[in-house]
Amino acid sequence: MAPPLAPRMGTVDVDDLARFDALVAAGAASMHGWHVQSIDLSERSAVLRRLRAAGAIFMGCHFAPGLEDSLRARGALLFPTLPGIPFNAYRGRLYTGAELYEGISGSPYEGTPDALIYQWALQAGRERSLDATLATAMHDHAISDALDDELNDGALAGAPVVGVMGGHAAARGSRDYATAARLGRLLARSGKVVATGGGPGAMEAANLGAYLSQEDDGALDQALAELAAVPGFRPSVSAWARVAAAVVERHPAGATNLGIPTWFYGHEPPNIFATHIAKYFANSIREAMLLERCTGGIVFLPGAAGTVQEIFQDGCENYYAAEEAVAAMVLVGRAHWEKELPVWPLLSTLAAGRAMAARIHCVDTIEEACAVLAG
Repeated sequence: MAPPLAPRMGTVDVDDLARFDALVAAGAASMHGWHVQSIDLSERSAVLRRLRAAGAIFMGCHFAPGLEDSLRARGALLFPTLPGIPFNAYRGRLYTGAELYEGISGSPYEGTPDALIYQWALQAGRERSLDATLATAMHDHAISDALDDELNDGALAGAPVVGVMGGHAAARGSRDYATAARLGRLLARSGKVVATGGGPGAMEAANLGAYLSQEDDGALDQALAELAAVPGFRPSVSAWARVAAAVVERHPAGATNLGIPTWFYGHEPPNIFATHIAKYFANSIREAMLLERCTGGIVFLPGAAGTVQEIFQDGCENYYAAEEAVAAMVLVGRAHWEKELPVWPLLSTLAAGRAMAARIHCVDTIEEACAVLAG
């Protein structure tokens, strides 16, 4: 289904040439409110001169000589392509694993776009560079915009988004990894869009389970056995990614699911089983987007500091939320959350007397967690 001409009140997102041409063919006379991102418009000079330009915003677009001055003179705002930046700060779409790991089959991970962007992010003094600050801020805004487009009108629309949070340390071949994969599979088969932090460990496993949810049980078992040959991304991200890429190559039409990783923890590579990847520079924005967009609830598998942070960040939002806006929180593993890391006693005490009290649960199995979310 084609996106509406005005997906948000007062603005029209234009992120490819086909969209631009469709708007023109529909009779557009003005570009007021158009947000045009990363399009080569060098062959559309005649149309651009004819359309009213006041109120249009062009970000990282390419024009024929002389067009930029004409557009500015007629009231358009132009953001130029930023030099020396190894990514598109104005991209109009989410990432894919194939894009981030381009070239991984024949070259080391260190030469992939994902690794090169992380190395750029680590450069000394980058945080004091105005162009770098602007680039990362614009990039993260564009990713949020693209994510909401997918959730509202795209491939991720029409089904509840359920988050799966858990530790990055769950190794392929382990019981914890297999459990997370089965959870992702169960959730996807029940009609949920599975969302994770997009990284390794339990996050990868949940994305894997969702990705293969339309396959028979043997496909998931085979994938788990193959992945176990490379348990983690250390010492070689290349080997870790290649064995996953082989699974994707054998099952190219996996079910839609979401990963939201960050270059802030760039030493943890993104997993490629998420069909849609919203990768951020700012971890604070990444965490907020991940938790806020999981309106169907969140399952928290055993984890450490990062998972604990997510539990209480989500708990804080539910604590102050209107009753109808409270999303379910399900902690899996009573021994872990009641004894090893006693989060549950504090969370349940905090929730007492609040609307969230009826929406928080601590269970022992993933089947119980899915039953809670189905209720």
